Amino acid sequence: MSAPLYERDPEAWNKYLAEGNAKQARKRVAVDALLRDHDARVLVVKPNYKPGWDLPGGMVEANEAPVDALRRELAEELDLHVLSFRLLCIDWVPPHGPWDDQLALIFDGGVVTTEIRISASDRELAEVRFVDSSELRSLLRPRLWRRTEIALDVLQRQACARYLHDGAPPAGIDFGEVTR
Repeated sequence: MSAPLYERDPEAWNKYLAEGNAKQARKRVAVDALLRDHDARVLVVKPNYKPGWDLPGGMVEANEAPVDALRRELAEELDLHVLSFRLLCIDWVPPHGPWDDQLALIFDGGVVTTEIRISASDRELAEVRFVDSSELRSLLRPRLWRRTEIALDVLQRQACARYLHDGAPPAGIDFGEVTR
């Protein structure tokens, strides 16, 4: 019996892996931050390229770590530099409209202590403001509101991050808290 391909010909093995990688599905990944002021109001942004309001964040680029993408987006759009994040939820969003499915992550970005303004170099945002969590539901699209509501609950209860399907916990997932 001959040695496996990865031992016989590492270059051929890598080519084989690259061909398989090229055929695999790619997922879009979106990252958002829950940023609050000292009054617990949540920062929202109004993009000028689509209707409605969003949480600050954006799309992860190819081969970019999600948290690096969030840092990049916050710096580009708001000239805001957040050093640490806590994952609040991961939401699998099914195909809708012209879009394939995606993973949408919401991170806790903490309390903002500096003035927030749209970066002079950003052309994607029309407005930013802090709003009470009760106002969020009327501002955010339903899909984003569902995941944000759960992220706010995770934040408030200091619970473990949640895994969601289109903004809701899927059947068969247990979020029992870990005791230490």
